[in-house]
Amino acid sequence: MASKSTNGERYEITCPTCDFTCTVPVGSKRTICPKCGGFYSREAAEQREPRRLAKRNEKKEKEGRRGLHSITNFINNLTSNNSKGNSSKSSKNDSHPVVTGPSSESSSSSDISSGTELPPIDNKGRLTVTSPNSRSTTPSYALDRASSRNTNKSVSSKVSTNSHRHDVHLNIPGKNSSANEAGAGISYAQNKPDRVVYPVRTKTPDQIRGDVRSARETGDWKSVQEFYSTTFDSFLEINAAFKRDPNKDYKSTEDPGLKFDFINTVYDLILGLPQEIQKLVLKSIINSLLKDKKPHSKDDLRAYLVLLQNPQFGNSSTYVIFAHLLRQIAALNDHDHHYLVHWMKKLTPDRMQALLERLNSFVSIRLFPPKPQDLPPMHKCSWWIPSSTKVMALLNAANNLCQPYLVSHMEFYNFALDNLDLMQEYLSWQHPSSTGGFSFCQYPFILSITAKRSILQRDSEQQMILMARRSLVAKVQRRQLPDVGMLFFNLNVRREHLVADSLNEIQHKQHDLKKKLKVTFAGEPGLDMGGLTKEWFLLLIKKIFNENYGMFTYNKTAGCYWFSVSHREDYQEFNLVGVLMGLAVYNSINLDLRFPPCCYKKLLSPPVVPYNNPRAQVGTCNLSLNDLRTVQPEVAKGLKDLLDYTGNVEDDFCLTFQISQDQYGQVKTFDLKQDGANIPVTNDNRKEYVDLYVDWILNKSVYNQFKAFYHGFHMVCASNALIMLRPEEIDMLVCGNPKLDMKDLKKVTSYDGFNHADPTIKNFWDIILSMPLSLQKSFLLFTTGSDRIPIGGMAEMTFKISRTEDTRLLPMAHTCFNQLVLPAYKTKKQLRSKLTLAIQNAEGFGLE
Repeated sequence: MASKSTNGERYEITCPTCDFTCTVPVGSKRTICPKCGGFYSREAAEQREPRRLAKRNEKKEKEGRRGLHSITNFINNLTSNNSKGNSSKSSKNDSHPVVTGPSSESSSSSDISSGTELPPIDNKGRLTVTSPNSRSTTPSYALDRASSRNTNKSVSSKVSTNSHRHDVHLNIPGKNSSANEAGAGISYAQNKPDRVVYPVRTKTPDQIRGDVRSARETGDWKSVQEFYSTTFDSFLEINAAFKRDPNKDYKSTEDPGLKFDFINTVYDLILGLPQEIQKLVLKSIINSLLKDKKPHSKDDLRAYLVLLQNPQFGNSSTYVIFAHLLRQIAALNDHDHHYLVHWMKKLTPDRMQALLERLNSFVSIRLFPPKPQDLPPMHKCSWWIPSSTKVMALLNAANNLCQPYLVSHMEFYNFALDNLDLMQEYLSWQHPSSTGGFSFCQYPFILSITAKRSILQRDSEQQMILMARRSLVAKVQRRQLPDVGMLFFNLNVRREHLVADSLNEIQHKQHDLKKKLKVTFAGEPGLDMGGLTKEWFLLLIKKIFNENYGMFTYNKTAGCYWFSVSHREDYQEFNLVGVLMGLAVYNSINLDLRFPPCCYKKLLSPPVVPYNNPRAQVGTCNLSLNDLRTVQPEVAKGLKDLLDYTGNVEDDFCLTFQISQDQYGQVKTFDLKQDGANIPVTNDNRKEYVDLYVDWILNKSVYNQFKAFYHGFHMVCASNALIMLRPEEIDMLVCGNPKLDMKDLKKVTSYDGFNHADPTIKNFWDIILSMPLSLQKSFLLFTTGSDRIPIGGMAEMTFKISRTEDTRLLPMAHTCFNQLVLPAYKTKKQLRSKLTLAIQNAEGFGLE
């Protein structure tokens, strides 16, 4: 640790981890780096004269030996309430030296200042001392903190000689000890210098539950306290307790070798234990974290995974400890992260969800603390949020590897971040060289769909303003009078030639696409206040998605549309559909587009159009049989049956590497690979056949159609913000949120001719709220033109119920304005009958 005097009152100290230098006053008790969270050496702050170190390696050696003293003080400061009842005492042995472990509280600050040093730590994180019996022997003692509880200690010692090495395990006797609990006696492992011998821990889930149950009945918590404080005292103890077989290495990414049922049991009980035991557990965890040494073994990674699941970290009083755990996990190298990601897949959905809730609470409370005085100042712990977000990134990667997902991607959302300056976050992400630092946009999984929409809209608005400003400047330069119309993307179309006129307008006004959309129907007076724009979208989609139009095919089983494989001379109409989707996102309009999820995967492949490369391949990605199941479920089932078939595929199916498709009433056959007609499908190559079949249907057969569609969408939504979006989120941006709560719709409803206490209105809401979900969606489709709501919820909607006195009529809807015209029916039975009849017999885009 480097330090130097700056004046008579303050001194500079440099962090050994990140080389960050700050000034501290004489006698400062600072122990934590405000930048990276690393530990400072306290005595360096107290020295009046700068230390001069001859060599850098000498400096590192001294840091390694003295760093533990300041860390020990850090433990004492955090756990001062328990210092009396948990002071450590050194056990004596006639034939071995007395060793004080790093957690010993007898190492007071006065010892440190006088120059007393603990023995150095080896690469296993264990203390080393010189043996009095041999000049060349350096035993390494893995001491157990359980000495404070007067139990036996299991201590491993590595002996090094000129010819061979031994692992010596010393049993230091204590009073009232249990050999089965504290470990075995002396054992040797010859010629295995890297072999770690674990203490014997035989507790089972039933035993620990029984111990806790017995303690509650008798009031004697001694055995429970012994188990919990010992189990978390070191990474070695954690592995001894939770590793399935301590004698196995478990170095596979697919098997962490942990007893997850035991871990769950231990943590399920921990919050119901007395506070004293819970405090001892936290103190033991601190002791474990302070022994962190590099490089990390697989046992260290297992210990991190176990500690991460501790529900105690849901309490803000434990956040200092939690932050250091997260920092150590975040600082692991990529190889270690790779193992952790695969091991995290073994978490159950409820454990994953609980862990995400704790991490999100940690971020939210650090950003917006309800009691700021309970947490360190933000400038001293700026590393907290990046560390926690990086750990969430590991969980997100693990979740994405699971099929199906362990938890929904929405479980990662932190809605508190909606209150941040999101555009500043976005700009920091876009220009890291100028702003530097951390941005949540680097980890978009944590941003809610509302936050991402806000960023996308703000980015769109800035582009709209820029385009409008350019138009204004061009008008002035040509000495023309500016008009309001130049600020909008004005579409003039005829109803009888809707598709053709829309195509022509878009092609001739591409430079206006990023302006606010205004629609005018030829020969019809009126201003577009939003209703005409929505009507244009609805009518155009109804026309284009009609199967007789030949652009899309509808699969009733899957309930979605897919691109027609029929060859066309011009694909501009597919480009129009892409522009429609882009304009809907740009202008915050929900469309009733029923595309499968893989469509949005292709739409983000790549998320940004390759610059100045018109021949670049776009709209293709690796898709699986699961994706085909959402487009053509019958075909997917047939292919799955082919993969599962136990007989002779070649003789029984007589297939070749070809595919046949219907185009305009004619069946055409295509080779899936070169000379596919002469390659039979066998048991050995059927997986290749299925992969090529899926790729043909979802990618190659519709490449030209989808390419035009892709470029149309990105022509409008050309924003780097799209990189942050998942395919599911694009679906929500275009079509809205599929989750319905009609109680929220009731809250935003206004009335014309009715009031909320009118009997007809009371009967109406009783009927709507009692409908099944499918009928509620049909009602929303009938009244608004879409069975989805805005992604921000019903609060972003307007809904109006108008009165008419003619009870012979069925209820009517003006979908452009989200308006229901409701006759004042006399009885609830009549209202239910008429309303259900209107809902069930309305066609998707029917307008009144």
